[in-house]
This record gives sequence, C-alpha cells and structure tokens, in this order.
Amino acid sequence: MNKIKIIGSGLAGPLLAILLAQKGFKIDLFEKRDDFRKSKNSAGRSINLALSHRGIKALKKAKLFDMVESHLIPMKGRLIHDLNGQLNFQPYSINSKDCIFSVSRSELNKILVTSAEKVKNIKINFNHTLESMNDNFLYFKDNKTIENEGIIIAADGVNSKVRNYIDQKNDISSKLEPLNHSYKELTIKSNKNNQYLIDSKSLHIWPRGQFMIIALPNTDKSFTCTLFMPNNGENSFESLNTNEKVTFFFNEYFPDLVPILDNFPNSFSNNPTSKLGTIYSKKWNYKSTLIIGDAAHAIVPFFGQGMNASFEDCDILLDYLNSNNNDFLKTFSKFNNDRIADANAIARMALENYVEMRDSVSKNIFIKKKKIENLLYKHFPKKFIPRYNMVSFSSIPYNEVFNKSKIQDKIVDILINEEFEYEAAKKIINKYL
Repeated sequence: MNKIKIIGSGLAGPLLAILLAQKGFKIDLFEKRDDFRKSKNSAGRSINLALSHRGIKALKKAKLFDMVESHLIPMKGRLIHDLNGQLNFQPYSINSKDCIFSVSRSELNKILVTSAEKVKNIKINFNHTLESMNDNFLYFKDNKTIENEGIIIAADGVNSKVRNYIDQKNDISSKLEPLNHSYKELTIKSNKNNQYLIDSKSLHIWPRGQFMIIALPNTDKSFTCTLFMPNNGENSFESLNTNEKVTFFFNEYFPDLVPILDNFPNSFSNNPTSKLGTIYSKKWNYKSTLIIGDAAHAIVPFFGQGMNASFEDCDILLDYLNSNNNDFLKTFSKFNNDRIADANAIARMALENYVEMRDSVSKNIFIKKKKIENLLYKHFPKKFIPRYNMVSFSSIPYNEVFNKSKIQDKIVDILINEEFEYEAAKKIINKYL
C-alpha cells in the first residue's frame, strides 16, 4: 500500500506529503480551495503564527527550514503594556538564544504547497472539497468521486469530514468545546519611513483581566493585533456594537493603541469576529485512515502551539513509520495511543495560558514566581525547566510537560515567601523531582 491520499493542504498536509514523498511514497494531496497562491491574501489572514522548536524540528526534517527562515521574525519575550502606558519586558527564557518566531500563515502555506508541488511523486488536486466518505469512496463536491483505497491521512481542520467518518466507524462522538470568547484582528501600520512603530523583537500584550490584545510583527513592518474577549457581558463583542462604543472602549483600555491602529475604528466593524474552541477526539484512526493536526486536536491559540503540535504530528508519524518498517496500520494505532494524551495536555495548557496572558502577567505574584522559576532553572537546569521552556524550546512530550510543571508549581509555592537559598532549594528539588 504505497499510494497515500492526504486531505487538506493547509499547513500539516503539505508538510506530511513532503516527508512521505521523501520516503518514496506516491501522494495525492486534495485541497478544497482553488490555488490560493494566484490571488492576493486569498489564503486568509488569521492569527499570526508563532513558530517554535517542535515546528522547526519538523521543517528541518523535511529540509524546508532554510526556505522558511527568511520569513521569520524572532521574538525574545513578552512586552507587557499596562493601562498607563508603562512597559515591562518578560523574556521567554534565561537562555539568550531561546526565542519564538512570528510568521505569516499565508506565506508559510505558500512555501509548503510550492515545495510539495515540486516533488515529482506528489500530485496536488485543488478544488476538491470532501463532503463525505465511506468504506468504498470519497465523495467530493461537484460529483467528484474517488475510490477509497490505500492509506488516507486527513489534515482537514476543525470541521473535518474524515473525523466524522472515524467517529462513525468507531461508534464514538468527538466534542467541540467552545470558549465563550472570540477574537478580532486589527493592524498597527508601519510609520512613514516604513519602519516598525513598536518593538519588533517582542510579542506585545495588553492584559486587561477578562480580555486582552496581543500584537505580533510582520515582515512588512506592520503588526497584526488580536483582541480576545468574551462574547457577552459588560466588556464583550456583543456590547461593542457601534463605532462610538468601540472608540470609548479602546480609549479607556488601550489608549496607546488608538493613534497607531490602521483605519480605526472602521476596521473593528469591518473585520470578522471569529470563534475559539477545542476539539476533543477519542479516536484518531480507523483501519488505514488517520486524522492529524486540527482535525484531531484543534486548540485555542494562547500557547502558540496549534501549528507546532500539527507539525510535530508529522515528525512523530514519520518516526513511528520508520520504526514499524512502513507498516501504516501499526503506526496509526501507536500514534493514536501515544499522542492523544499529549493533545489533551497541550489543550489544557493553552487554556491555562489564556488566563496567564490576559491577567496574571501584570501581577506582582506572577513576576515573583517567574523570578524563582528562573533561579531554579539556572541552578538546577537538568531537573527544573519552566513550563514555557519545556513547551516552546524542547520536544518533551506535552503530557510529561503538564505533569512535571504541576510538581514544579508546588516547589515554587513552597519557596515563594522565602529568600532564595541554594541548599534549601536543592533539598526541595531533590525531594519532589
């Protein structure tokens, strides 16, 4: 069974196609869109992506990182903007080389699809919208029917049709757990000299308790800003229903942003409001069919791991395939059994990080805990690694990260009210870790 069909050419789909093609497999890649590279902004401008270690590792395995690198903007930490316009820089790591990278989703998508197109044993089929499938056929829009034979791997996103098929065959039901918060994007333009208006080496956060704005740099010297807030209530998307209310709200909570936002407040009403949620799926495979990426485990974006987790899926899948002598059925079963716990762990951590970003980062207790974390990491780097470092700068399985970070939280809580003392800290570290 060396013929493989991959459904979806967003990010994970073409990356996996390239990795499998490099092993000699023939790939049919199906994409619902027309060739989005031919029209401006057609790939969509959604939340800026943050590329970190797990995603980079997968891109390097596919020999694509060199092509992507020129489109990356390094971000060394968070720059917190308080209500008074005061700034507080919080580095991501005590290691100066550690950073995450802002990257355009559309540019990255174009690179991946173009790279896949150049591989002789990959065929890309645009305008193929999968509507349903059964054991015998794949049914695409406009009466396009293809025999269901060989291997099928679906990276067809949150609304995956293949996930529905797998659920049906396994007699289970996946769950979409909506977050009662949504997001809307705005833009900080470049200045008259086409330079950044704010620091380009940081991920900017305006934390305001129940809501926040983040901003990530773009290569055209602009920033993409994303407002995350509740759907309903006093300060919510529901309440901001006129330009006057929007202007008042921003002047009250984000006064430093108002003068530099592009086409504000009209951009607020013109740009779409998009929902957030998490996909929990109990089973990702059925016989020779598998789902990966958002189709299997879509998460909220607050840890910047959606894309990285999807790319890591591809990386791990290839490792398992190699260790199982290209036996796809064994590989799919092992991948399903091992990876679901990781997916659930990063989903939970992403939700926890939302509270941290919109609220905790501005509080003294958070800053104090970070200081202790960094001291422990500095003195005991083999035993104590902060959660953010484990998630963003390592390949430690997400579930292991989650469990270890809970123990580490207890250690920090023990030390929080005392002056840091090496021997005392060592005793506690050895006791719990």
